[in-house]
Amino acid sequence: MKITFWGAAKTVTGSMHLVEANGSRILLDCGLNQGRREESRKLNRELPFDQERLDAVVLSHAHIDHSGNIPSLVKNGYSGPIFSTHATRDLCAAMLSDSAHIHESEAQYLNGRSRRNGRNGDRGTVEPLYTMKDAVDSMDLFQSVNYGKRVPVADGVEVSFRDAGHILGSSFVELFIRENGREKKLVFTGDVGRRDLPVLRDPEVIEEADVLITESTYGNRLHDDISQANEKLSTVINETYARGGKIIVPAFSVGRTQELVYALHELIRQQSIPELPIFVDSPLSVNVTQIFRMHPECFDRETLRFLYDGGDPFGFERLTYVRSVEESRSLNTLKVPCVIISSSGMCEVGRILHHLKNNIENQNNTILITGFQAENTLGHRIVRRVPRVNIFGEPYTLRARVVVMNEFSAHADRNELLAWTSGFRKRPDLTCVVHGNEEATAAHQENLLSSGLKNVVVPARGDSIDY
Repeated sequence: MKITFWGAAKTVTGSMHLVEANGSRILLDCGLNQGRREESRKLNRELPFDQERLDAVVLSHAHIDHSGNIPSLVKNGYSGPIFSTHATRDLCAAMLSDSAHIHESEAQYLNGRSRRNGRNGDRGTVEPLYTMKDAVDSMDLFQSVNYGKRVPVADGVEVSFRDAGHILGSSFVELFIRENGREKKLVFTGDVGRRDLPVLRDPEVIEEADVLITESTYGNRLHDDISQANEKLSTVINETYARGGKIIVPAFSVGRTQELVYALHELIRQQSIPELPIFVDSPLSVNVTQIFRMHPECFDRETLRFLYDGGDPFGFERLTYVRSVEESRSLNTLKVPCVIISSSGMCEVGRILHHLKNNIENQNNTILITGFQAENTLGHRIVRRVPRVNIFGEPYTLRARVVVMNEFSAHADRNELLAWTSGFRKRPDLTCVVHGNEEATAAHQENLLSSGLKNVVVPARGDSIDY
């Protein structure tokens, strides 16, 4: 078995790992890189292996940093199967089309601005990374699988998906590889979820692995207590409301948006926040929320009880889901306090950029960050409170208040990652730490070694390891 790490190696975005075994080539995830624009564009366009020689793609979950470059793969000649859970497949149907629309729209916007400024000749025409057709073609290749069912994906290789509790349909990937008369088991975490979060079930425990590829996003940090999240959220809303400001929330369309809506619903039922309007401004979030309603098999007991009692966890009187561009633009003229939840979660693309552009310079407003922000993203610069940030290539002064709430993070923190790893009855012979910045991966490597694991490595992009 040979593993080559082509993404999310000493960084968080662009998850992509190539497994070669028994004459087969299986790609674990095919995510988009997010960060420095030119560097990310190059990495996303120039996939570092022969796509046509792949036998299968196995997808841990639907987040764009894990699935978002699948259309590029297909555009460049891949025609084999893409294995995932049912919910991941349904989410990708919405998310990859939305991603294609964003790439097409951004290219159109930048080209139009260049023409208006007379710069088109200097910069050339911007081509979208991939198109809607590429995204639609990708969906023809998906083969969805039930949790816990073991199915063949290539010669001598089978896969089973186990619930990772991270987002709807997320999974720990178990690859069963038969080589030289012996079966080896590789476990890839994708992203490890957290216990006791609203809506979804807790992560499953896996007891055996020969090789483990594990994320480390929060490998050097602890989250605040989730039980305090609603109280802190109500404080942010009440204080901003008193200033007459807006609460702008960049949020991933999958998972984070639904968790926030659920929490806001609870606060309204408890009369803990004023009767201010709440908007989810993202066509993708609207579509994803409908997909959530289609997959109650992923819900925890509390959410199922809510449904059985006739309630809608993702809908209530003061909540408006915004689809059209006209409705979205009208939010910029609102002069009353409100909550606007919009994607993307790292503030790199989508409608959130327009809301930030129109609200970031008002000191009465609050930018509420509820998820991890990769280095070199706009979201990361906002978290660092950089005085001036560029949005659509133009500088804006950061005057709005910035509040970071990691309680809603769907990623396990340092202790939760170690607790999950401690569930192995047969510990892995080799552990590869990925999906974290260099500080996080180094810290998680040391933590795993201290916990008793042997042979724990931190691969860099392009590194190969034989087992």
